[in-house]
Amino acid sequence: MSYEEWFEQHADKHKKIVDKLLAKGHSEDEIIDYFDFDNMVKEENDFCPLYEDNKKCHDMKKLNCYLCACPHFRFNDKGIEEKESKTLYSFCEIESKNGKEAVYGDSIHQDCSNCNVPHTKAYVKKNFDLDWKNIMKDCKA
Repeated sequence: MSYEEWFEQHADKHKKIVDKLLAKGHSEDEIIDYFDFDNMVKEENDFCPLYEDNKKCHDMKKLNCYLCACPHFRFNDKGIEEKESKTLYSFCEIESKNGKEAVYGDSIHQDCSNCNVPHTKAYVKKNFDLDWKNIMKDCKA
């Protein structure tokens, strides 16, 4: 699956959950709390393929899944630039010290697995928007 395909499919899944919560009268704080990993595994098992195995994408005690993906992640399925005869497809806009480049054959992708920037409740609250795509609008490079 391409970055673009994942992005659009995920935005649709995210919107359905938010719309459901809004229809039930949930506040911003209640919506953010709903996206806590432990709750999402129970209530929205198909939101993330890792939920089936009760596995987190990042090793942190309180993982919030509202920003599955990061607003600082940049991608282009056609490639962003050539680096040392390889094609760069994604990178971190803020060059997080916990991120790194991963090389797969002739492709370079951003590896965010050691970074937890967007997955804390405080970060989500600071950057909150009911529309996930508004928060993620700069991701497509």
